[in-house]
Amino acid sequence: MKIHSVDCLGLFGKSPKGGWSNEIQPDDSVHALVIIKTDEGHVGIGSVFTDARLVEAALGVLRPLLIGESIEPMRVSEKLHQNTFWMGRGGSLTHAISGIDIALWDIFGKVTGQPIGRLLGGRYRDKVKAYASILMEMPDLMRERTALYRAQGFRAIKIGWGPFGRRGSTKLDEDIVRAAREGAGDDCLLMVDAGASDAFWPNGLNWAVNAAQMLKDYDVRWFEEALVPDAMEDFKQLRQRSPVPIATGECITRRQNYLPWFENRALDIVQPDVTKVGGISEQIQIARMANEFGIQYIGHGWNTAVGLAADLQLAAAIPTAELVEYIGGSPYVDDITEGGWKLDQDGMLAIPDAPGLGISLDRAAVHELTRNADAILG
Repeated sequence: MKIHSVDCLGLFGKSPKGGWSNEIQPDDSVHALVIIKTDEGHVGIGSVFTDARLVEAALGVLRPLLIGESIEPMRVSEKLHQNTFWMGRGGSLTHAISGIDIALWDIFGKVTGQPIGRLLGGRYRDKVKAYASILMEMPDLMRERTALYRAQGFRAIKIGWGPFGRRGSTKLDEDIVRAAREGAGDDCLLMVDAGASDAFWPNGLNWAVNAAQMLKDYDVRWFEEALVPDAMEDFKQLRQRSPVPIATGECITRRQNYLPWFENRALDIVQPDVTKVGGISEQIQIARMANEFGIQYIGHGWNTAVGLAADLQLAAAIPTAELVEYIGGSPYVDDITEGGWKLDQDGMLAIPDAPGLGISLDRAAVHELTRNADAILG
């Protein structure tokens, strides 16, 4: 069985508000699906956290290395990495390889009749707690938003970006977190994401240390992206001085770039994004490497239903993966798969046990959100 075609479907028109300084516009695409077909008619789907125009350009470079290849995800993905290293490791090519790799694993699971989690070495769990990932708002609305997601069945909520750390007011920051805790309830996990990978983040180490001290009073599970992504030494100092666990890693790609963070003990929780880091093949290696350093893996998941499905399969295969991220209110998560997603009474998501990713695209929904689905999906 060989790879016959590799195509891209950009998702448009309903991208959720991201909290960025420069918000995306209706015609912008920050997520794309990758569709791989084999010469025997099998179809795999992947997801990429990158503008569809960049994915299309990357596929133009990668197709000659892919067409005619066997369905062997780890080997083929590493082939793509090795043959494009000199073009720039970690950018759009690596992101695009992420979607390709996920799609290859999807096909591999389908042809072997196994869920990806089992193919990665075995399933440690058949369900995992999902945390609603929502933007920070001003206090009154923040209280309403966390109460809403609590009422929808979530027992873990992460609040991020928005006005937090951006208005120069530590009182406002605390008021937001207090309101979030009031809405969520004392028995709900609460996480805080400063979003310091935003453009021109204004705060440094001292702000982050003081914010972490405040977060302890509200029983925050972790403090995420409290510093700009490249400030590894500051992250190391923050981790040593923070009373709450420190999480980061969504902007790092490929396993080699995580090793210095592990060796320097610069984080408590590592958060690679399967739709950016290099795919499932890369993510499982990062998670296992983190485990050797006593660092917990919890994947970053601000992407699509396909990315969520990949995260669920990884959560099945990684002993310490106790949570998965679920964007609150995104049509790209809620609407594009047949059957959608349902929480149980404990706020858990079942991990699909059907072959591959264990999901099927809702073609009508995908057609509504893309521009060339007829030519690619039929």
